[in-house]
Parts: sequence; C-alpha cells; structure tokens
Amino acid sequence: MNVVIMGCGRVGAMLAEVLDSDGHNVAILDIEPYNLRKLSPNFKGNALVGNGLEDESLKKAGIEQADVFVSATQGDNRNVMACQIAKHIYNVPRVVSRIYDPIREEMYRNLGIESVSPTKVVAELLRDKVVG
Repeated sequence: MNVVIMGCGRVGAMLAEVLDSDGHNVAILDIEPYNLRKLSPNFKGNALVGNGLEDESLKKAGIEQADVFVSATQGDNRNVMACQIAKHIYNVPRVVSRIYDPIREEMYRNLGIESVSPTKVVAELLRDKVVG
C-alpha cells in the first residue's frame, strides 16, 4: 500500500515507522526539516520537507499513486484542508485526519473524511481507568 502522511510530529513519525516496518511504501512530509529527525535510522520510506497543502510537495511525496493519505499535524483546519485536497483533487481512495476538536470530528466524518479525535480517545481511556 502507498501511504502519504502529512506531519512528522510524534504521531506522524510513529505511524510512518509502523507502516514502513509492516512493508508499506510510506512518504512523510513536514514543513519543518527538524521534525524529520523524529524518524529512526531504520525508516526506509521517503521523508520530505514540504507543505502538504501544495501540489509540488504532494506530487514529490507520491500523492498521485497514494492509496491512503493521512494528515496528522497539530492544526485541525490544515488537516481537513489537506484531506479534501487528497480526496477531491487527487482522488486518493482513503483519507484519514487527526482532529482534536470532537465536534469538528463528527462534522468532517459527515463530509466523508475519516477522522480520529485524540481528545475523545484519551478522554474515553481515562474514563475507563477512573470507573473501571
């Protein structure tokens, strides 16, 4: 599977490493070169400095052959915009976005963008620890 990830923070880097070790073709983009240092030396994918909202960067990352696009930056708006570009301009079959705001997560899901809200996930895990 060909995967393009936007955002090489802790989550994006870890996801890239896991998918790479599973044998998938992974490209990861970040606007900050320093963030790419989060990837281990064992990462065999393509680590690129670039903006996941720009055609040139997306094409270098292989968006035209991507089976999946994941946006994992700190910004909900950037993540959703990038997913819409991947889905509607490049026709990537599956797009997934990290959305911090649980209300937005539901709205974007209704627009056809798969999303995960770490805020919601962590709150549910903590609730289970408190009451379980």
